[in-house]
Amino acid sequence: MPTAGNGISHRLTNRVALVTGGARGQGAAHAYRLAGEGAVVFLADVLDDDGARTAEELRAKGLDATYLHLDVSTPDDWDAAYRLLDAKHGRLDILVNNAGIVDVTPLEDLGLDVWNRVLSVNLSGAFLGLRTLIPLLRKGTGSAVVNTSSIFGPSGAIGYAAYAASKAGMLGLTRTAALELAPDGIRVNALVPGGVSTPINAQEPDGGVVPETPLGRRADPTELAAAVAYLVSDDASFVTGSELVVDGGFSTR
Repeated sequence: MPTAGNGISHRLTNRVALVTGGARGQGAAHAYRLAGEGAVVFLADVLDDDGARTAEELRAKGLDATYLHLDVSTPDDWDAAYRLLDAKHGRLDILVNNAGIVDVTPLEDLGLDVWNRVLSVNLSGAFLGLRTLIPLLRKGTGSAVVNTSSIFGPSGAIGYAAYAASKAGMLGLTRTAALELAPDGIRVNALVPGGVSTPINAQEPDGGVVPETPLGRRADPTELAAAVAYLVSDDASFVTGSELVVDGGFSTR
């Protein structure tokens, strides 16, 4: 994981960031990278033990990190996050809507309860976060939001009806939020990852999307974190309503 002092720039010094799904995996990589570039990072998740451990690892490296429990599908949890951020900093500069869950079920067998749960976390969670935290983002410096979509959003994938629908919806939410928040100087972009190397998908049958990926491998989470760090930095100050595809060439097939 990237940390301060390893050649990474300090583009985000003193920026206040909230990363959902930050306890482990891709979200933890985002938290490490943003903190390594100088941000004050809040890691939000429902995996309390993992989240507390990740935050402690960042602090042990001299980085500013705090864990908070946050179920992104619960408005009350977002309200609590707002109160905490407002009390501690009075603003928010960076929001990374990364939390998500996956279900793989053929469409004809997909239950409404599962459909609703996937959308409530993957899509409604980002909507609730945006809606709740806009007042704090308005008070931020160079405020930027990154919503995590997926290559399955534009392309679809067999067995991923709920997941693909949620990630396609994330693109529409991103474009609309970018238009509505541009007058406030708040930028909103989407990260569109391909396959990512995590313990969970490493066991996918036939290598998941790797055979269809021209670069022939999954991304390391740090490669996605680098893309997020760019999108929330002043280096991307004229980038909003865009989709940054980081998929090893999957979408060019």
